[in-house]
Amino acid sequence: MAKTDLVIVESPAKAKTIGKYLGPGYQVKASMGHVRDLPKSKLGVDVEHGFALDYQPIKGKEEVIEDLQSAAKKSAKVFLATDPDREGEAISWHLKELLGIPDDKTYRVTFNEITKKVVNESIAAPRAIDQNLVDAQQARRVLDRLVGYQISPLLWKKIRRGLSAGRVQSVATRLVAEREAEIRAFVPEEYWSLDVDLERIAPNTGAFKASFYGKEKKVELHSEAEVQAVVADIQGAPFTVLGVKRQDKQRNPAPPFTTSTLQQEASRKLNMTPRRTMSIAQQLYEGVDIEGEGTVGLITYMRTDSLRLSDEATAAAKDMILGRYGQDYYPGKPRVFKTKSGAQDAHEAIRPSDVRLTPEQVRKDLTSEQYRLYKLIWSRFLACQMAPAMYDSVSIDVESAGWRFRANHSALKFSGYTAVYVEGKDEDDEVLRQSPLPDLKEGEPLTLLRNEPGQHFTQPPSRYTEATLIKALEEKGIGRPSTYAPTISTILDREYVVKEGKNLRTTPLGEVVNDLMKEKFPDIVDTAFTARMEEQLDEVEEGKEDWKQVLGGFYGGFEKELEAASQDTERIKVPDEVSDVICPLCGRNLVFKSGRFGRFLACPGWPDCPHTQPIVIEMPGRCPKCGGKILKKTSKRGYAYYGCENNSNKDESKRCDFMTWDVPVKDNCPECGHTLFKKSGRGFKKPFCINPECPNFLPEDQRGYKKKTAENADPAQGVPPEEEKKPAKKAAAKKTASTAKKAPAKKADSTAKKTPAKKPAAAKKTASATKKTTAAKKTAAKKTTKKTDAE
Repeated sequence: MAKTDLVIVESPAKAKTIGKYLGPGYQVKASMGHVRDLPKSKLGVDVEHGFALDYQPIKGKEEVIEDLQSAAKKSAKVFLATDPDREGEAISWHLKELLGIPDDKTYRVTFNEITKKVVNESIAAPRAIDQNLVDAQQARRVLDRLVGYQISPLLWKKIRRGLSAGRVQSVATRLVAEREAEIRAFVPEEYWSLDVDLERIAPNTGAFKASFYGKEKKVELHSEAEVQAVVADIQGAPFTVLGVKRQDKQRNPAPPFTTSTLQQEASRKLNMTPRRTMSIAQQLYEGVDIEGEGTVGLITYMRTDSLRLSDEATAAAKDMILGRYGQDYYPGKPRVFKTKSGAQDAHEAIRPSDVRLTPEQVRKDLTSEQYRLYKLIWSRFLACQMAPAMYDSVSIDVESAGWRFRANHSALKFSGYTAVYVEGKDEDDEVLRQSPLPDLKEGEPLTLLRNEPGQHFTQPPSRYTEATLIKALEEKGIGRPSTYAPTISTILDREYVVKEGKNLRTTPLGEVVNDLMKEKFPDIVDTAFTARMEEQLDEVEEGKEDWKQVLGGFYGGFEKELEAASQDTERIKVPDEVSDVICPLCGRNLVFKSGRFGRFLACPGWPDCPHTQPIVIEMPGRCPKCGGKILKKTSKRGYAYYGCENNSNKDESKRCDFMTWDVPVKDNCPECGHTLFKKSGRGFKKPFCINPECPNFLPEDQRGYKKKTAENADPAQGVPPEEEKKPAKKAAAKKTASTAKKAPAKKADSTAKKTPAKKPAAAKKTASATKKTTAAKKTAAKKTTKKTDAE
């Protein structure tokens, strides 16, 4: 019997897709991510003997490794088909070393997209493992291990346990902290605007608004006195059209997505976190069952910094544009985008693997999040190959008493690529919205109807959002495509940074850690130093640098900083973050604390004052019962729910019992005018009306929640809604035990303790099996997850 060939990939989903393409001659198995790594219990790096590494099989992977070893021995060839990046190359190398696969049986293959054509072409043209890529990944792993495992204990000793430091996460925290410092130090400056409403001499033949410009050059108005001086000059003076400038302006489409720009745009348009974006993108890359097509990888590899597109992809885009939109929407030749200097350019930009699979065509086979992200990627790719949008732009300069006023207007003349896609923005531009300008001629006199002076103040720089922080990291050369999402997740998980809406803000803990890092480890948090380290890793990948020499160059200075920092053993107290909420018991301002289920508010007077309460956030809309504000609250078990601000009003006549799991939205019902709500959870959810008297009312059993039982508490009746998800059996048990302790009948209590209720043997067995199954699922989920630079 002929031997089959073995193909090893990281995940079962990827294995399933590739297995269908290759057929019975191949056996496709999943390694469930990494199989070997540095040990968790110790550093695992011998810095005194040439950075020798103590790699060990990952605990819990014994069965997977044994299965892969057995399959490899029985196979004629072993194709290592892990992801086409440094980490994927390293996983392939670890598999070869750990499984003991001979060189003559080892074949490395990569798939930029998981389609039948590409998979079969790659299997037909394998290569050897690229040791330069492996060494670059090893260098990154060791750098992160040295920083994480040697600075983190210092943070535990000086601040508190559970903290961590890392090359990229520490710089990201510093960027957010410095932006916060800029905002605090910002001093608003006054400035003024002056608009004039003008009209043609003949009434009702064309009125428009123009804004103060200055003279030949732009002049800024800094005070009311300067504005009044201009107003005095133009009062009674004639207004004349100085010039009319008409031109066609074109706007070109944005390039296709890289990892960074995909995460930014998904954050802006889809409200997805970077981690969630990459998780959904991984699903689209590895393959989805599409009716009529089978299992298809819908997008190309999603970790890339390249803007390159294959000729085959641009030709397919051309056919789609010509067939769907017509000749006018195609620019005549494929667009080519220049990849920024310093990019790895290992593979193509992110695009649909087959542009003919439109979002509408595959929608029924995708989840809501998969559909929205696929549509974003598909639309951006198609738009980048389309004709520019054309705008009819008009600019009119008007003069009076030597002062110039200017009016601008732009109207879309030809939609071009905007018929498919418009790039999102981090901040809304202040655009003067007005009707089209009248058809004026140079020298034409105008009548002044009124002037509108306005006082303004400069605004501080905006706080970073996840999108703008990723953009800043990329611009400064910090991190690489695979590190952006885990870096932001780490600084949020460690509570160095918190999210307020979409904005990121440092906590007192984050500022204390950042100050310590700047003082003791200036190189680690220096953006230029970190960017240079990334360049050196790129040079290792290109074979220009030896990875151990790079480590040696870094560790010499780092070791000295570490020794100096260890001499200072004085602990640092993290100041409480004070809120504007007043303690109802003692009148102090409550402070933010962190607990097992996240952040909450507590009285700083503890233990004298024991008051605590969940953090509340004001939501859009109004309470459907009393019209009060709706607040987002956190239950004792960490669940978010929504309640009226009058839930705990001391005046019983004003107290309101409205509480719900459903999320209020900013829109009102068109029928009854009440606030609309949507089901909680990820992805788009259609809003609905909860007013029982409204024709649009959606009953609770149709909102997608499980039907309540008698023992489930109803939040609408004023019972804490966490009880709806998890009945408080433990709380009840504690209360009973507490009562039993207070009871004088000690003998009875003692007897009760000696005769606990026994579970039937079958029940025990079932419970045990359930626990094992749950543990296995959790372990599998962890195994699939890749290691990141967040250490």
